[in-house]
Amino acid sequence: MAEAAILPTTKDEDWRYADGAFLAASDPAAINHWRILEVPAGETRSEHSYHNSGDESAGSVDRLRVHVGKGGCFEAYKIIAGGKYQRIEIEVTLEEGAHFEFGGVTLGGGDKVQEFVTCTKHAHPDATSNQVVRAVQWGQSTGNFLGRIEVARDAQKTDAAQNFRAILLEKGASANTKPELEIFADDVLCAHGAAIGQLDELASYYMAARGIPPEIARKLLIQAFIGDAFEAIGDEATRERMLEQALEQLDTEAV
Repeated sequence: MAEAAILPTTKDEDWRYADGAFLAASDPAAINHWRILEVPAGETRSEHSYHNSGDESAGSVDRLRVHVGKGGCFEAYKIIAGGKYQRIEIEVTLEEGAHFEFGGVTLGGGDKVQEFVTCTKHAHPDATSNQVVRAVQWGQSTGNFLGRIEVARDAQKTDAAQNFRAILLEKGASANTKPELEIFADDVLCAHGAAIGQLDELASYYMAARGIPPEIARKLLIQAFIGDAFEAIGDEATRERMLEQALEQLDTEAV
C-alpha cells in the first residue's frame, strides 16, 4: 500500500524525461498500477495497440509486467500518437528459450512528450529479445526510449538487441534515448544502437529529380523509416494496418 502512495518525479532515473507537471497532478494508485500477463510455456501472446488519448488529454501511463514461460514468446507492437504526455512501460521476464519481440513508434507534434520504457530480464539460458523503436517528432515535441536489458549470471547463450532511431522534422523537436545493459553472464550476444537526425536529404533530392513531389517523397521516406518497427509482424494485414494508423497521424504541416 505504501508503494502505491508514492508518485515518481523527474528526479527518478526511469522518469527523467517524463512530464513533471503531469506526474505531480496524477493519482498515485493509477501511476503505480501494473497490468499483469502470464505467457504459458511454449505459447505465444501478442499485443498490437494504438495509443492516442487525444490532444485535450493531460496524458496517460500504461505499465505492463509479463512473464514468459519456457520456450514461449511475447510480441508487442505499439504506436503512441497523441496526448500531451503518454508513456508505455513494459517489463518482461524470460524463462529458458523464451523470446520477446517489441516494435514501437512515437509520432508527435506540438509540445507532446511520448516515451517507451522497457526492462527485459534474461533470467535463464537461451532466451532472446529484439526491440526496434522509431520516433518521428516535429514542433516542440519529444520522443523518448529508455531500454534496459538485464542478463543474470546463469543466463548463458542470451541473444538480446535493441535499436532506436529518431527523425526530427523541425528544429524545435527532440529525442532522448538511454540504453542500459547489465550483464553477469559471459557467453552472450547483446547489442544496442541509436541515431537521431533529420530526413535523408540526398534521398529526397534523388526522388525529386525523378518527378516525385516533395510532400510525397517525405511521406514515403517516413513510411519506410517507421516500417522497421513493424517488420517482424508475421501477419501482413496486421502489419499494414499498424503502418496505416501511424501514417494517419502525420500532420500535413509535418510532411
